Amino acid sequence: MLKHFSYLRLLLLFLLLLLVDGSVGHFTRDADNTVGDMLLRQRAQQRPASDDIVIVDIDQKSLTALMGELGNWVWPRSVYAEMLEGLDAQQPRAIVFDLLFNELDVFRPDSDQALQQVAPQHPHAYFPSTLLADGRGPVVSTLPASLGLKAVQGADPGLRSPLLLPIVLPQESWRGGLINFDSEADGIGRHYLLGADIARGWRMPSMPARVGADLGWKIPDGERIRLNWTHGHKHVSFSDIYLDFNREHRQRPADEFKNKIVLIGTAAPGLQDLRATPLSTIYPGIGILATAFDNLEHGDWLRDTPPWLAPVVTAALLILLWLGFLRSVNTLWLGGALLLVSLAIVAGSYSLLQKQIYWPIGSSLGWAWGYYVLSALLAYLTEKLHREQAVQLFGRFLDRRVVKQLVETGQIDDAKRAETREITILFSDIRGFTTLSETRPPEYIVNLLNRYFNRQVEIIFRHGGTLDKFIGDAIMAFWGAPVQDADHAKHAVAAAIEMSRDLEAFKRELTDLGAEFEIGIGVHTGKAVVGFIGSDAQLSYTVIGDTINLASRIEGQTKGVSRLLVSEVTRDACHDAFEFVDHGSHSVKGREQAVRLFEPRPKINEEGQ
Repeated sequence: MLKHFSYLRLLLLFLLLLLVDGSVGHFTRDADNTVGDMLLRQRAQQRPASDDIVIVDIDQKSLTALMGELGNWVWPRSVYAEMLEGLDAQQPRAIVFDLLFNELDVFRPDSDQALQQVAPQHPHAYFPSTLLADGRGPVVSTLPASLGLKAVQGADPGLRSPLLLPIVLPQESWRGGLINFDSEADGIGRHYLLGADIARGWRMPSMPARVGADLGWKIPDGERIRLNWTHGHKHVSFSDIYLDFNREHRQRPADEFKNKIVLIGTAAPGLQDLRATPLSTIYPGIGILATAFDNLEHGDWLRDTPPWLAPVVTAALLILLWLGFLRSVNTLWLGGALLLVSLAIVAGSYSLLQKQIYWPIGSSLGWAWGYYVLSALLAYLTEKLHREQAVQLFGRFLDRRVVKQLVETGQIDDAKRAETREITILFSDIRGFTTLSETRPPEYIVNLLNRYFNRQVEIIFRHGGTLDKFIGDAIMAFWGAPVQDADHAKHAVAAAIEMSRDLEAFKRELTDLGAEFEIGIGVHTGKAVVGFIGSDAQLSYTVIGDTINLASRIEGQTKGVSRLLVSEVTRDACHDAFEFVDHGSHSVKGREQAVRLFEPRPKINEEGQ
């Protein structure tokens, strides 16, 4: 009962923590992100990127190939003017720069002028802006319409905007949007902005949202989308395109970029446009931008499941586990079942990803496995304590191996319950002990008794008996409880015979007292009440009933007849396991009818042994 109450308290604690986590804590979000990122990586390997989007990559190859002609990075902006004209001639749907043009080139003003002259001629070219951390950008009223700002009711045109703008270009060419990619608390970015409030009442779209709107895509409401990652978009080295544009006879197809969305950016590690994403901790920013374009074009960004789903699944798992532990289901079976359920949940989450639905499952699995581990530990410690208590309790009466058997077979709880059983009782008493004790020092007598009892109890345990008690110089033991034993009479008689035989060896060790030391053993079989009897302070596992009294009386009849006597009932219960010498009927105290007594002896085999 205490264990079951502990399971309930643990469940209530977990449910309370789950409530706190869902409302204010969010301390299991990392688990959701970790598992979700793992599934997204796996899904991305199977998900091809759109052919409509091509990345013109300023990669390491380009930096090396153009070093002789253009020098080290940063390149003159006339290069982009040439690239813009060459690409636009192939009629792409959009040319998007993922490069900032926020600072004038004071050393090469002619280069800036080349781009300034070309950019207005290409209405399908887009140039990025970013948000400033300090918010000290230009006043909103001074910004051109080409930025695509949207005002809502109460918008104040006198506010400053937190924008880093492409001031190298004429304002009519500031067509574009924000390219900010924000990381979450763990430093990994998973969403892309659709727009941002740059000042009170003023909103600016992100680059993918701006281009998508111009191309007629359906842009969702909201501030951001959860990115649905792909295997990777087509990359073409910037230097390959640029050098081909400057050849007299071009080698590349003249319509290579027709109807494409061309993104110009860099994946070169040295240019430091690398971000942490679910796919990699060093993922190129141009690849992130391409993913956002891809998602918006096809409408396949990830939709989050309802916020109530994860807590409901978690609570259901916790309650099912609680019921399992409450009903004492095997811990390994429960663990196996939880593993199967966990795998099913992972498979379900992955399946939903294929339908553009993101189901965070890490926290649900974490809560469930946390409850399982703690409950399993509680079950183990409780069972261990239960075993130790059982061994301590029954170890006084039974062989430790028998106690272990009771615990391992689950009979220990049954053994604690009082019941009526058929058992066999053995009484053994030392003859003339009073006289013996009067002639020897007390220390000698105690040592003598301990040596004798140790030998006799070892024999009782060896034959599967239960030690009831020592009554002065007498031993009381029984067979048939708490361990079920169909041959309890045989085992009791076998123990009695060995006790008698061992006495001879013990007497030889005593030398001077050998002749004086004698015992009597009485054995009887019958029904008795077995169980723990006593007070809360002191309990003993014992037997009560008339069967015990008769066994004691039989032991009293041994003097002058035989060292070992058993009742007729015990003889019949042994069948033909022993030879029995009939010593006739005897009157015993407390019984009107005489009791027939027998002396058991080991059977003699054909060799006479």
